[in-house]
Amino acid sequence: MREKLLTRGPDALADYELLEMLLFFAMPKGDTKPLAKALINRFGSFANVLAAPQQELMATRGLGTHSVSALKLVQASALRLARAEVMERPVLGKWDQLMDYLTAVMAREKVEQFRVLFLDTKNRLIADEAQARGTVNHTPVYPREVVRRALDLHATALILVHNHPSGDPSPSRADVEMTAEIKKAGEILSIALHDHVIIGRGVWFSFRREGLL
Repeated sequence: MREKLLTRGPDALADYELLEMLLFFAMPKGDTKPLAKALINRFGSFANVLAAPQQELMATRGLGTHSVSALKLVQASALRLARAEVMERPVLGKWDQLMDYLTAVMAREKVEQFRVLFLDTKNRLIADEAQARGTVNHTPVYPREVVRRALDLHATALILVHNHPSGDPSPSRADVEMTAEIKKAGEILSIALHDHVIIGRGVWFSFRREGLL
């Protein structure tokens, strides 16, 4: 597999082979192919294995501290690479890359997570912060805290993002009301709300694109 990887590239490897090699680097004794296939069967895909909660991975037979650390290291590396694609230029001009990054970060979360992208006067990313985590269908969000954090960072614009673990990104009434409250609070201090994006499973919803902002 090493020769195939180096001569033909990573696309020549099946998902279970990528996972098999990764596990072998973390636990070089023994055959890791059965474990790789079992993990993909359980979680559904290579990406889902990487994104699986640490506690679930640690509770999986055959995995331990070294192997779980390796999986999470690869996940973190992939997310940082995706994030780097949207860091250096105005994010509004790299919308597809931004959605790819947010999907990678949030689409497989099993509970709701609310994030805020804080932007400068040129719409470049100052910070990407998870503000709150909730249940499978609700996350408490406090508009004053969002605006206060924007002031701390000297941000002049925001993009709100949260996920729907159900996979359906359609906004709830509470989502619409919360968005309006944050927009109103920001306007008082000249902080623009560019968009609110809801991430589903493989799909996303933009308030601005749908005329809700």
